[in-house]
Amino acid sequence: MPDDISCRFCRSTGGELVLDAGLQPASDLFPVVTEPGPDPVHPLRMWLCGGCGLAQLIEDPTVPEEPRGKEPDAWVEQAKEAVADMAGAGLLAPGEVVLEYGSPHGGDWMDVLLERGLTPAASGQQADVIIDNIGMMHDADQAAALRERVDRLAPDGVLLFQFHSFRAIIEHGQWNALRHGHYAYYSTPALITMLASVGLTPVTAFRYSLYGGTVLLAARRGGVPDEAVARIVEGEKAVGVLDPAAARTLQEACSATADELHRFVAAEKAAGRTTLGYSAASRSVALLNRAGIGPELMSHVADAAEAKAGRRLPGSGIPIISPDELVAAKPDTVVLFVPDLLPEVRKAMPEIEANGGRWVVAEEMTGSA
Repeated sequence: MPDDISCRFCRSTGGELVLDAGLQPASDLFPVVTEPGPDPVHPLRMWLCGGCGLAQLIEDPTVPEEPRGKEPDAWVEQAKEAVADMAGAGLLAPGEVVLEYGSPHGGDWMDVLLERGLTPAASGQQADVIIDNIGMMHDADQAAALRERVDRLAPDGVLLFQFHSFRAIIEHGQWNALRHGHYAYYSTPALITMLASVGLTPVTAFRYSLYGGTVLLAARRGGVPDEAVARIVEGEKAVGVLDPAAARTLQEACSATADELHRFVAAEKAAGRTTLGYSAASRSVALLNRAGIGPELMSHVADAAEAKAGRRLPGSGIPIISPDELVAAKPDTVVLFVPDLLPEVRKAMPEIEANGGRWVVAEEMTGSA
């Protein structure tokens, strides 16, 4: 452990290591198939701040490449639902100026917002509505990133902050949500503490099923929290989002899920069944590497993102193929690494099951969900 750890937000040096996923490649590297490797690996560890409660990546020597993936239907539908909820709560109105800080992986809300009559902010213009849509977690300096957003917020404006909840990560054992380039993992209590330091108070919150649990928190200057905020905070504290002991259950999940995935895939091969994967996402990179699974056990992983065609997963070296190639391979089993995709992949590729194959969700198979 480095002896100079300080919180990426409050600069506290008091905190605890809660997860060590070992040496991992950059999960956005995706070399071309002809590059033999080995790929560089780096420590992948999570630290929970004892001051503000922010869960965070300890170190990251990687250089982000951020290949844009295909936006899942579940992400698009959740954006529509969230915008409708915010409008219904009186937090969005036609004619207001809006600024979005989005994820580099895609999933922007701007089209949905424009359909409701909002106007994009000009360069340097303050906004009535600022949306951080799973964006700020990509900033190494969390304090500077939050200050930037608040500086762009009009005096009576509202900040809408959507994040993959640390509650869901703990509850579902989603240790492989940790990745290089993702510097912060928010709980609602920690985020409220962060917002208070810049003069913002939550007014309402919504919880969605995306990623196993996503929260949208609305905050403004002089706000008064409603009952929805209190319920979400109470539920998250009960799970232990501020408790290092609860967070360390991710370490147990890390070993258990990786071991079970290896056992499962090896057993499929021993039984003469072909197992492929679907979704070359960051969480699949970490899980496959931790499980020690390469092309000899899982020959290919399919992905709908054209930018990943002709490439391979880092570390494991598994080549990436298109959905059409996956269907043509007629696998006995397809391991799905992103649970939210299940409805759309079954709809898009009915041939998998028509040919006698089956979809197996990695989180459910390993008992981590």
